[in-house]
Amino acid sequence: MKQDIHPEYRPVVFQDTTSGESWITRSTINTTDTTTWEDGNEYPLAKVVISATSHPFFTGTMTIVDTAGRVERFERRYGKRKRPGNAD
Repeated sequence: MKQDIHPEYRPVVFQDTTSGESWITRSTINTTDTTTWEDGNEYPLAKVVISATSHPFFTGTMTIVDTAGRVERFERRYGKRKRPGNAD
């Protein structure tokens, strides 16, 4: 194996910004943020919008993640969508 060509494989804390859930695993992801974990050590922090704790497939709920007004733009073009079980 060639030396100095592989990214650093280290413990990283991943945080789901939707649910607030955090977990630590090993990864090669580059991050600029850091956080202090339960063991008192500081680790790189990677923030994710959707994970298994907030994904509709795993939770059984429908959530809309609005990035840069996409939902509002869609609703202006095509009108509000009708949701099952919703009176409006």
